[in-house]
Amino acid sequence: MLPLFGDERRREINLGGSSSVTTSQTAILNQARARRIERETVRKRQDSAVTIQAWWRGITDSRRVRQELRELFTGDVTGLTGLRCLVLIGQDTYFLDKWAVEVLSQGSLFSLAHGRDREHWLVLMRQVFFLLLRSVSDRPRSERAVSCLQVLCTLLNPASAIEALGSSGNQLTVSITEYAVRHDLYQYLARSIQTIGPETKNAPTLPFFVELIYRPLNTLERSSEAFLQCFRSLIIHILTTPLLPNRIPISSLTALSAKLPLSSLSVLSTSVAELVSTIPLQSHVHLIANLYAFTSPRYAILPLSSLKTYLQLMTASLSILPVHVLDPPSVSDARAPTMSWADDGDSESEQPQVTVVTSFAPTPRLPPLDARTQKRLQILPSPSHLNSLLKAAQHDHGALPDLVSWLVNLCIVCPTRKSKILSTLLLYGGGGLVREIYRDYVRNSPLGKNENMSSLMDPSLASAWPPLLLLTELYTQSLLTMGDDEFFSNSRTSLSLDELVVFSRALFNIAFTLYWRDDQTKIQEGGVPGLNLRWVGVRDKITKCLQAIHARDSRKPFMPENHWHISSQIDMNSFIDAAVFEEQQLDESSAPRTLTKRQLSHFSPRLGVLNNIPFAVQFETRVLIFRRFVENDKWNRNRDTRGRIDVSIRRGHIAQDGYDRLAEADLRAPIAITFIDQFGEPEAGIDGGGVFKEFFTSLCKEVFDTDRGLWLETKRNEIYPNPHSYATEPHNLNWYRFIGRILGKALYKGILVEVAFAGFFLAKWLDKQSFLDDLASLDPDLYQGLIFLKNYTGDVEDLALNFTVAIEEFGVAKAVDLIPDGSNVPVTRENRLQYIYLTSHYRLSKQIKLQSEAFFEGLSDMIDPKWLRMFNQQELQILLGGVNAPVDVQDLRTHTQYGGLYDNDEPTIQTFWKVLEDFDQEQRRLFLRFVTSCSRPPLLGFKQLNPLFAIRDAGSDEHRLPTSSTCVNLLKLPRYTSEQKLRDKLLQAISSGAGFDLS
Repeated sequence: MLPLFGDERRREINLGGSSSVTTSQTAILNQARARRIERETVRKRQDSAVTIQAWWRGITDSRRVRQELRELFTGDVTGLTGLRCLVLIGQDTYFLDKWAVEVLSQGSLFSLAHGRDREHWLVLMRQVFFLLLRSVSDRPRSERAVSCLQVLCTLLNPASAIEALGSSGNQLTVSITEYAVRHDLYQYLARSIQTIGPETKNAPTLPFFVELIYRPLNTLERSSEAFLQCFRSLIIHILTTPLLPNRIPISSLTALSAKLPLSSLSVLSTSVAELVSTIPLQSHVHLIANLYAFTSPRYAILPLSSLKTYLQLMTASLSILPVHVLDPPSVSDARAPTMSWADDGDSESEQPQVTVVTSFAPTPRLPPLDARTQKRLQILPSPSHLNSLLKAAQHDHGALPDLVSWLVNLCIVCPTRKSKILSTLLLYGGGGLVREIYRDYVRNSPLGKNENMSSLMDPSLASAWPPLLLLTELYTQSLLTMGDDEFFSNSRTSLSLDELVVFSRALFNIAFTLYWRDDQTKIQEGGVPGLNLRWVGVRDKITKCLQAIHARDSRKPFMPENHWHISSQIDMNSFIDAAVFEEQQLDESSAPRTLTKRQLSHFSPRLGVLNNIPFAVQFETRVLIFRRFVENDKWNRNRDTRGRIDVSIRRGHIAQDGYDRLAEADLRAPIAITFIDQFGEPEAGIDGGGVFKEFFTSLCKEVFDTDRGLWLETKRNEIYPNPHSYATEPHNLNWYRFIGRILGKALYKGILVEVAFAGFFLAKWLDKQSFLDDLASLDPDLYQGLIFLKNYTGDVEDLALNFTVAIEEFGVAKAVDLIPDGSNVPVTRENRLQYIYLTSHYRLSKQIKLQSEAFFEGLSDMIDPKWLRMFNQQELQILLGGVNAPVDVQDLRTHTQYGGLYDNDEPTIQTFWKVLEDFDQEQRRLFLRFVTSCSRPPLLGFKQLNPLFAIRDAGSDEHRLPTSSTCVNLLKLPRYTSEQKLRDKLLQAISSGAGFDLS
């Protein structure tokens, strides 16, 4: 080799003689290093020169050889030599197109595929197939690619091969097809179709690409491994193509739909999970849309095994999608609350929405979906689609478990459509699906059985969860619009009472186990296998159903005694102590005071039970816990240096003065009331609690008077906020807030209130839903009308109803839309449950929303909301006004104090107790109301009366009537000498309806 850069190896000679200066050692080393680097640089340059020279020789030789191959190919285009040359030339579009045109024009594609050249032709043709496929995928819109595509289609068409070669042609086609599938046929086809785009349906290449999709599936033996691989590739690459049906011309789409072997979907049954795991997240949406588009017309004729596989595939894809991804953009926005028509949304006003999350990890985001894909996805939860699936699944019952799993995942991914989905299921076939799911799949389920509670979250039980969860959702939904008559009638559309007992106990066991776990992190972060649902979501769904069932049982008991209680499983004394301790720890921590029920469950298992399934603990025990909470709060406040609040109240203006002076005061602090008489002078006396009770009793008489305009009465004489717009004015809302604070003060001090609140109003305090049956007491005519509508067997549209409700204010009637543009939405058989719910919900909740919120805001100033959530509506009424139970005279006597000349052995006192023992219960209640202002005894007995009942000597004048001071629970009793006189005078006093004014 000649040196390119001169003779670098020539020795350099210094002619200048030796230096006169002695070179240092460092300089010598540096010179040696520099020379070494220079030699290395020269060596690299020489190596590069050799490489360049070799490359150039290769290029030159390659061009020469390629030119020779082209000349050989041109001399024998359709022969074996030309075929060999075509393979060796490689990816050259010109020669591939030329060869394709020639073999098509001469009909010589299979001319060499017999005799001694058969094997050579087959090997070469496989290579040419791959070259053609790559070529057309690089230019899918080009008209010049049509001839190549025609060759590809002919090679994969057994009919063409058989026509040319006889029966042996089929094997050749199978061999080429298997090779094509192994070498990413569907990946190239998917890339080509996506490159063409959905707006270019007239591309001349599209029909051939579509034919290439279904040819292999029709050629390969369906029991072969190649067919399985082919079907897998179809699912992964073709059916995940966005807008696939919209990209294909109608004629080709019809052919593709007819030729796809969806009846053989069952070959994928053992590899669904693996198949789904290989598909990117964003492609699952398109897989679901395309699977639906091609499979839904065939539901009725699909074999059972293929229908099951289809549902499993759809379920697996749904289970990994983010929530709301199938909703329209206006709903699927992550900032939008997860609401449906059966959620307790009461107002259209703009309110801050708070979403409880279990993790701050970024939520998976998918690219925006095309409107056509969204429209197709919206059909999935539609009644027509659901009914067709239900019909197919019930024709072959073996598919129902897979359909149930799909429905559960659909409800999870489409929460805004959940209520409509459930309503469709409830109405299907005249009802009966609830019973069918329970009897066939839930009744014998291991979930909820006492012996299986330790393994509740075991993956081996994954298949048992979807039926239980769907039944839970369905039953919760059905109770919203189910009247008590239907509930207790053993209707085929619902569970029998015996079945409900077993079902509710299973749910109760599951819920309690999930609340009681010490490791709440697993509940928050772990999920049910196969479902896009965390265990905390499972617990919430089951809790909601349990609360609805228990609400029915509270109104009209039908459960066995102690059905709801867990007192036999845990020690109640330690439970009470631990609950109080956990509450105190929460107060002392940095946790916010207004924790949600889910957050509370995470912080404290016991408080989680008390706030979500409080009926697990006996009512009396919860009252004790409530009082302990109050006592702890009082003790904590006693450490505060702030003193009592002194308030002056005019006798004739109790409500107004109370509002003016206490509306913004700290009512948890001690309050000393001083009454101002009609002359403007303070009344004598020191408020030790009794004067405040007198003030409170008088205040309640005024503020709960229905003539004031703030309250109305139901048919059962239960009060609720006036729904009139007048009551929502700011001034009146402040009054509701004040009344709530005063009532909270009564609960705080244990003062009983003789006021009966409507159950649907109490439900607002407890953050609970109202039910259709609550409407019976508020508006019996409307209730009967809605029941008639629900059971109507004719054409609902003949009733000419729309989604509005009529209200009247100031003598003017107007229609209020229940949904956007409700006046133009007719009520039909499919949406009548929604109409029934929304109508009752409007009357029971929406009309009094602002009033209820103001009242509860004031109540929450005094009583922590989580304390109240330990009770249901009926229990809360008892907590406010005492228990509706017989008056126990002996208990009252045990907890009575005496004053003046009286003691327990004094003759008048002995006679008094004998007379009271002889009274019937109605007379005893009159007596109790006479001395305490409340006719019902305290829940935990008279030891809880504050202050304790007392009897004081009122002198010896037997003509006087007994009098009372209800403010201090005091009876002033003259010393009567005869039993008859005492009886007559006492009955006269308690029947007169007066008390303090008789003094």
